[in-house]
Amino acid sequence: MSEDLKNKLLEVVQNHKVGTLATISQNKPFSRFMLFFNEDLVLYTATNKDTHKVEDINANPNVHILLGNDCKGWDDPYVEVEGTVMVEESKELKEKFWNEHLKSWIPSADDPNYMLLKISPSSYRYFEKSSSEPETLSL
Repeated sequence: MSEDLKNKLLEVVQNHKVGTLATISQNKPFSRFMLFFNEDLVLYTATNKDTHKVEDINANPNVHILLGNDCKGWDDPYVEVEGTVMVEESKELKEKFWNEHLKSWIPSADDPNYMLLKISPSSYRYFEKSSSEPETLSL
């Protein structure tokens, strides 16, 4: 793995927390905005157990994520991530990633309906800007 590419990927995922998560629902893609966290190149997102995305993931764990580009222009870097999702039950990670931004959906880190989704990436595609050719990292 190119250390330079890894650093560019980490720059995007560490500095752009809001992105889209696309799941498959009834054989069609379905996207929604989510708040993402990371440990190295592994991504996490918080959700409530009673959401459609959990049903989608239980039926098909393959997901696609977009992070980056703050829409201030077309020249901002962004990443596309393909991966699979599993539920992360670690109390330590749930406490680490819960924050006040989640309060509208998940009142506290101890909420019994709070779950973390762990996205294990199979590939990252890094775009320096919208018109650039992507650099790909397969994992």
